Amino acid sequence: MTRKPTLLESISTILVMMVVVTIGFLIFKIPIQALLIISAAYAAFIAWRVGLKWEDLEAGITERLKTAMPALFIILTVGIIVGAWMYAGTVPALIYYGLKFLNPTYFLISAFVISAITSVATGTAWGSASTAGIALMAIATQLNIAPGMAAGAVIAGAVFGDKMSPLSDTTNLASLVTRVNIFSHIKSLMWTTIPASLIGMAIWFFVGLGHSSSIKSERIKSILSDLEHIYNLNFFIWIPAIVIIVCLLFKISTVPSMLISSLAALIVGTFNNGFNIVNGFQATFDGFNKGMLPSNMQHISDDTIKLIEQGGMMSMTQIIVTIFCGYAFAGIVERAGCLDVLLNKISSNVRRPSQLILVTVAASLMLVLAAGVASVVIIMVGVLLKEMYDDMNLDRSNLSRTLEDSSTMVLPLIPWGTSGIYYQQQLGVDVQDFFIWTIPCYLCFIIAIFYGYTGLGLKKKSKES
Repeated sequence: MTRKPTLLESISTILVMMVVVTIGFLIFKIPIQALLIISAAYAAFIAWRVGLKWEDLEAGITERLKTAMPALFIILTVGIIVGAWMYAGTVPALIYYGLKFLNPTYFLISAFVISAITSVATGTAWGSASTAGIALMAIATQLNIAPGMAAGAVIAGAVFGDKMSPLSDTTNLASLVTRVNIFSHIKSLMWTTIPASLIGMAIWFFVGLGHSSSIKSERIKSILSDLEHIYNLNFFIWIPAIVIIVCLLFKISTVPSMLISSLAALIVGTFNNGFNIVNGFQATFDGFNKGMLPSNMQHISDDTIKLIEQGGMMSMTQIIVTIFCGYAFAGIVERAGCLDVLLNKISSNVRRPSQLILVTVAASLMLVLAAGVASVVIIMVGVLLKEMYDDMNLDRSNLSRTLEDSSTMVLPLIPWGTSGIYYQQQLGVDVQDFFIWTIPCYLCFIIAIFYGYTGLGLKKKSKES
């Protein structure tokens, strides 16, 4: 016979996970995967106390992993496209022209804007970080800009653009769950994302003033010379990027668009650069590497080797394993009923709009910490609270915006979350190093709370709705 978990039992699953991960990961440097399994084991103990069997927990984990499959498809495809774009020269070309023309003083602002534009065009922050982001991180290294600073600006731009894109999965999900027109949702998001981004850009500008004379000119000249020698830097290297944009404009789904672009990249790399097509397919599996270059191109600098040896599906295995471990914890906690107990407790006794916004933020932050994925937060909190917004005469676009401000925007800052894991792996920077520089990511929910207490930006329900 099963029962509902008590409030104390429910809270304990979150607290134990946070303590285990914080101490184990940040202090003892224990791999996050092992810590998530320990947290899942404690959650399983609570589930056993409420009467669930192992078969029930397996079902919960499996159900949660089903929701992760679209993200896993994207992750594997990102590995393919990065390897293919390295083979074609698309990412190296971005690095080449970035090194030639980007000013260190304005680098952080430029990184934010470039990542944002890429995300808006493609509808995926992950894709932006794995293409433009990798190039920008390579440029930052050569401009002597701290990796944490560069990664922070790249991630903030990628997430900002993702939120502003009607092609984004979470933007569409928030709109769907709350039944808000997607363009009304994006317009509402601007109330928080634009002020947060302007503050971030101001800070990045002042920080950038200290980098005006820090260019490593000799190393940069060496890299530029190597890239000119390896790739034919002409119009054709941009074809893979053009292909993916055209596919998305024709509303082809993200994964097929990335695969079509990868195929175009293999063709470009073979005929434009003179590479072996077999090596191109190998690059999509375990990444592009120096050994795939013709013998007359083998004498390149170590800096250049680090830039071009990227991508492949195998480079994504650590991310996928971590997602499985994280979803084991999330699936058990959800199946045990702990999340329902916590959400119902948080949402009780809400009387004013300011309290409702605060509860939306608190519930979203709590769930995103527990689940490590934004979709769970958007669905659970959105379904629970949307009628409360109606009762308080608040337009549901306030809910859809606040859900994203306090889940999607902060997800990159959670080391065990899907986005946190992804960005750490792709950009090569730990969360604790880039956290402080992803300024818009943690300002959005603070601005949302401010609006809740002042009434600014809170749209009332129209008569039509």
